[in-house]
Amino acid sequence: MAETLISPGVLARENDQSFVTTQPTERGAAIIGPTVLGPVENPTLISSFSSYQAIFGGALESGSNEYTYLTSIAANQYFQNGGSSLLVTRVTSGSFTPSTSSIIQTGSGGPTSGLSPFVLETISEGTIMNTGTTEITNGALQSGSTKNVRWEIASVNSASGVFSLLVRRGDDTNSNRVILESYNNISLDPFASNYISRAIGDISSTVVTEGVDTFLQESGSFPNISNYVRVKQVNFTTPNYFNNDGSAKNSFTGSLPSIGSGSFNGAVGSNIPVGRPANFYQNISATDTQGLVGSDYDTAIALLSNQDDYQFNVISAPGLSNQHQADQVTSIMNNSISRGDNIAIVDLVGYNQPINTVISQAGGIDNSYTATYWPWLQTVDPNSGQLVFIPASTFIPGVYAFTDASSDPWFAPAGITRGGMGQVVRAERKLTSTNRDTLYEANVNPIATFPSQGVVVFGQKTLQKAASALDRVNVRRLLITLKGQISQIADNLVFEQNTIATRQNFLTQVNPYLESVQQRQGLYAFKVVMDEQNNTPDVIDRNELVGQIFLQPTRTAEFILLDFNVLPTGATFPA
Repeated sequence: MAETLISPGVLARENDQSFVTTQPTERGAAIIGPTVLGPVENPTLISSFSSYQAIFGGALESGSNEYTYLTSIAANQYFQNGGSSLLVTRVTSGSFTPSTSSIIQTGSGGPTSGLSPFVLETISEGTIMNTGTTEITNGALQSGSTKNVRWEIASVNSASGVFSLLVRRGDDTNSNRVILESYNNISLDPFASNYISRAIGDISSTVVTEGVDTFLQESGSFPNISNYVRVKQVNFTTPNYFNNDGSAKNSFTGSLPSIGSGSFNGAVGSNIPVGRPANFYQNISATDTQGLVGSDYDTAIALLSNQDDYQFNVISAPGLSNQHQADQVTSIMNNSISRGDNIAIVDLVGYNQPINTVISQAGGIDNSYTATYWPWLQTVDPNSGQLVFIPASTFIPGVYAFTDASSDPWFAPAGITRGGMGQVVRAERKLTSTNRDTLYEANVNPIATFPSQGVVVFGQKTLQKAASALDRVNVRRLLITLKGQISQIADNLVFEQNTIATRQNFLTQVNPYLESVQQRQGLYAFKVVMDEQNNTPDVIDRNELVGQIFLQPTRTAEFILLDFNVLPTGATFPA
């Protein structure tokens, strides 16, 4: 098309300004730690605390005592404070496997009589999923509990080639069934839309390490629909179940399961280590943190280094401290630096440590992607009702979630407005003003106690030593948010033509987004440059597209100076 008119006429041009800015991908918190139930070393995204309890359980029973893992307390606090998505990675000590179904028999007659047409296995792992094969009074299972499940074939229709499968709670009875999930009109025909693997799911994962890479290798064909079980294998399929006249093929009718119920067994792995008690709450030590040791976390930490598969904006592993599990804490912090899209919340010391030890531990870290808080906090165990002390990293993701829900990530997650901790009974130590000054100078965020406001987060420094904008949590989280959103926009430009139109596409989306951040008090000013200045012919010939984003982050008012000037009677007030 001609760009200028030589002779009289009309030149019609197009200027597309209708590009719609995509909404940022929602990134919540990530929590690493032990849980009662759930898949082991398989990061799982959940959207509510009820979903957490269904997948990962609640209280841990050990003898006559009842405990709550810090992971569960952290999840509860996170969702109570407005969190919307949480990535949970369960860690365990020793080998853990799922439990498999027992005694699913086919109908009488035929070569498959008395055999199992398919095998189910629990998604959760560990011996807690074993229900025992013996049925006692009223069909109750010997080892059935609220934490495990059983199965039931409720109905079979050989004429239609379908049956109904129920997932029941492990502690129910035949006269008082507790149905957790039901799958009706299930088929063994792999070509049918209601094929059992398609309806329930059959994906399982194995951790694989190749060189420096640790990842999950999936097997199976269909995503898991059930929260409790998946299909381990199908022994007898019924492909094209019907004859041409619509009748069922005789060779297949005997392959359907028979009506009945059964249990799950064969899992290994115990939450409580054999031969020694587990240390919980303030008793956590260097050699035992809730029944685990530091190296039990290594695989989970390595998995979460994968930025493509797992997205989050803050990560915490309550129960680990730099004093006792330095290798694992360092790995978490290094992951945050490498990924560049999240901030790590770490604990420096165990319970009942002096301030000098806290400062000493902080002195060895220089990292703007990490923040730490002290002291430990006392709260009510939600299951036992006992008062217990827990590390600050258990609560801080919830403080961040409240800040995001009530304001924006670039607001400081601290102070009376956003840093209040209503669920905390008291801090391990009531800090004086001098204590708070000492900690803040060492980049440790103090958790203060005020008579009228209670326990409050009263600092928002990162562990970066050099004085810059990035030594504050709100600025670091601002950069994490902006990088995530703008990178998401830029992803759509990869392999596009390196032309003015492509650059304009980028600017048309980025500038309005940054303007909205500025209006919401995240930036004083900004400028985006993506034109011929930084995209010279040499740059274009290297297949590069260069953009420069200049930002002036909004700073917070942490030190407020009020001058009270007393004047004599009749004095004139300054203009």
